[in-house]
Amino acid sequence: MHRERPYIPIDALLQAYRSGWFPMADSDTGEVAFYTVAVRCVIPLDGRFRVPDSLARRVRSGRFEVRVNTAFARVIAACATERPDAGTWIDPTIIRSFERMHEAGHAHSVEAWRDGALVGGLYGVAIGGAFFGESMFSRPELGGTDSSKVCLVHLVDRLRARGFALLDSQYSNPHIMRFGAQEVPEGEYLRQLAAAVDLPASFA
Repeated sequence: MHRERPYIPIDALLQAYRSGWFPMADSDTGEVAFYTVAVRCVIPLDGRFRVPDSLARRVRSGRFEVRVNTAFARVIAACATERPDAGTWIDPTIIRSFERMHEAGHAHSVEAWRDGALVGGLYGVAIGGAFFGESMFSRPELGGTDSSKVCLVHLVDRLRARGFALLDSQYSNPHIMRFGAQEVPEGEYLRQLAAAVDLPASFA
């Protein structure tokens, strides 16, 4: 008898994000729990967002065809692929939960295509004027060098055009900080979050 994969209810996920929490699976045990961080990484949607010159040239080159929401399941599956030196926090429960979020219009993907192949992308959750970036991937072996970065630039452009106020990256890393990302204390993040989720913005 077929059993549907377990998933987190959509309402529980939306409430968690509205409150500053996000789900992750333990790569060893498979247990899914909700987390928050005392210092949050936020990518600015104003003039503080920086695009390195080399990446700006890559964006203008048209090397990649950038699409939105045409291959969500493939994007999250690619993000979940374990790397040789690390596990993954995106397990089957997380995948099924976000596939359902996507079907309900809450989760979205930005994808980079080249010669008909999916070579990079990212996905996240949109609530009001807040977008919560979850993960990104690229496939250099298929010609996808810089593809996830190009998707991030397109994501920022899309969020700006649609009146979003917050792009949450959760954790900081050197890759994200190059774009002008800011680390903000929890109290300030929650203030920004509360204002953003009530905005009448739409990702679609």
